[in-house]
Amino acid sequence: MIVRWLLAAVHLMAFGVAFAAIVGRNRALRRVIASAQAADLPGVFKADAAWGLSALVLIATGLTRAFGGFEKGAAYYLHEPLFHLKMTALVLILLLEIVPMLGLIRWRIAARRQQMPDLGRARTYVRIGHWQAVLVMVIVLAASGMARGIWAAGQL
Repeated sequence: MIVRWLLAAVHLMAFGVAFAAIVGRNRALRRVIASAQAADLPGVFKADAAWGLSALVLIATGLTRAFGGFEKGAAYYLHEPLFHLKMTALVLILLLEIVPMLGLIRWRIAARRQQMPDLGRARTYVRIGHWQAVLVMVIVLAASGMARGIWAAGQL
């Protein structure tokens, strides 16, 4: 019972961290766009690392909760339409992350070489971050509906 509670708590807290990290990365990216100075890059990298870590925690705790025997079980989740919505949103978030992830890896390499990275795609990374934040909210909305049996009760 305690493990189940802790898994749920960590999973839920990771949503807040993920959302804050996405917003933080967008803010840091805007600072870099405005200043075009290497001194502003560490803020982007820190927020990006927080976003990546929170995503890993969300995925690990989510899989453990859904398929590790701690919650309702795989049969329930695989037949729950709101779970499918959550997983679709997660896949979209991960697909959207490919572009900024690869770009920010290149930025980190350039920064280590004490070179200014090409900031040409920074605005694109911000737009992607906006969509990712919306999709995180969709996941939370779907999870909240699942917890209350919205779809199953025919209330949607």
